[in-house]
Amino acid sequence: MVSIDPKAISVQRLHHFLLAGVSPRPIALASTMDQHGQPNVAPFSFFNVFSANPPILIFSPARSGRTNETKDTLKNVLEHPEVVINMVDYSMVEQISLASSPFERGVNEFTKAGLTPLASEIVQPYRVAESPVQLECKVNEIIALGNEGGAGNLVVCEVVKMHIDERVLDEDGMIDSLKIDLVSRMGGDWYCRADATSMFEIKKPITTVGIGFDQLPTDILQSPYLSPSDLAKLAGIEALPNETDVNEFKLIELSEYFVSLVDEPSTLEKELHLLAKEKLNENKLEDAWKVLLSFNN
Repeated sequence: MVSIDPKAISVQRLHHFLLAGVSPRPIALASTMDQHGQPNVAPFSFFNVFSANPPILIFSPARSGRTNETKDTLKNVLEHPEVVINMVDYSMVEQISLASSPFERGVNEFTKAGLTPLASEIVQPYRVAESPVQLECKVNEIIALGNEGGAGNLVVCEVVKMHIDERVLDEDGMIDSLKIDLVSRMGGDWYCRADATSMFEIKKPITTVGIGFDQLPTDILQSPYLSPSDLAKLAGIEALPNETDVNEFKLIELSEYFVSLVDEPSTLEKELHLLAKEKLNENKLEDAWKVLLSFNN
């Protein structure tokens, strides 16, 4: 491991490590308005949602590491504490990159980036029509994190109205992660696209409590064929299959293994562990446990 003292390197180098190491990051396309009604829209990847009740988003327009200048977005929310956070999908990512250009204050990025302003219902800043999710917000608080170049400014936003494109909803009226096609920021010039080729699903243990690693039998915990990820899946089961079910599974599904390898216990154990791994890859957790427990049953 390379250990780094943040105070011992340049801000530019530290900025690189933070952005490349803490990624991917969602993008907030923030639409604001100055005190004269001039619109501005700019993307920020120091951003996330932090509460549902109240619904709170925070994004951070940082001071320039080169000039120490503050962003027009920050100046606008200080003058007019409202913002629309527009989420960014793959179809608009090139326009968003263009909108991040350091245009002079007062230049309309909607026009420069070819984005369509859409009147909001509660706040004054425009929504971005191309965005699949548009969040009208009031700014509750702005927290300056420093006065030097690279320092962030936390803009704490409370959502007062949401707008969601019906095309990204599933049959239950919920947002479908495969349809919304969001993009996120990596380090440097890199982005990431959240589509079917990059996403995977893990059921969240919201109401279930797994047995944990400490309850795994030693031969399974120390298996050279099962990865830490495999073990985590096994440790997520709430209760092990009972002996009757294991014996029935062994008789019906595993008889060939036990007959052909009756005199080769180490090979039998290896083959059963590899078969359990296949079952885990197919999300057949209980079957995987039955395979593993059959060896000593």
